Amino acid sequence: MKTLLGRRTRVLAATTATAGMVLLAACTSTDDGGSGSTTAAGGVELVKAGQLTTCTHLPYPPFQSEIDGKVQGFDVALIDLVADDLGVKQQILDTPFENFKTGAFLNAGECDLAAAGMTITDERKKNVDFSDPYFNATQAVLVDKDSGVTSLADVKSENVKLGAQAQTTGEDYVKGQGLDPVSFESSDAVLNGLRTGQVKAVVIDYPVVQGWLKDKANADAFTVAEQIDTGEEYGFTVKKGNAALQKAVNKALADAKADGTYKKLYEQWIGPYDESAASPAAS
Repeated sequence: MKTLLGRRTRVLAATTATAGMVLLAACTSTDDGGSGSTTAAGGVELVKAGQLTTCTHLPYPPFQSEIDGKVQGFDVALIDLVADDLGVKQQILDTPFENFKTGAFLNAGECDLAAAGMTITDERKKNVDFSDPYFNATQAVLVDKDSGVTSLADVKSENVKLGAQAQTTGEDYVKGQGLDPVSFESSDAVLNGLRTGQVKAVVIDYPVVQGWLKDKANADAFTVAEQIDTGEEYGFTVKKGNAALQKAVNKALADAKADGTYKKLYEQWIGPYDESAASPAAS
């Protein structure tokens, strides 16, 4: 899925974090205002006492987006399970996506982990440590129903104007196929580009398209021309060498799959449970 793109931080709560970033009001809040020990259950060291600070990049439904004034989604719900195990609350920072590739905010002590529907790649592993994969993702080619496009091959052969989210694995894939897509800053901008006719087709992660098509207006106007299995797996990231937090994340994911919580959250945020997409092999 996503790779990276610079983007200003957004204000969802009037609480300022360090280095000029803005702390978002997530689904939870701190109990102690940051006082006390920064060591949580299991010996996990946190950047701020009483909370698990998560970097993300908004919006990217159904994994994370602002709904009714709160940041919610599949990733948010899974990381809440990690926070519960650690005996703290999750807080979320909306950050530029390029920092997920470099691990900048993790290294600077702004965040404990990053959760952003992020594909595990060898390049990214050089700078951050990934959790076990928690989701298999395919790319989707979404087109206007009147376009006549039935595949990515049609996009190429008919010179159809194509859009993608900038610096994502979807964009990388189509560039690798010899296409030159219009780059959009966010998933919302990708959809708006299709709606306004700036492009006639877009390539983006299929779960995102699933979310868009839940809206009747989108479903009436657009259709999935093709799903492309690029072998992508999503993972959460921690600072290089943070084995204690990596272990805690992996344990929460394994427990959620074992007790049915993962399936419940999958059905809530993604759609009908797809075991093949939901059960990637451990790294």
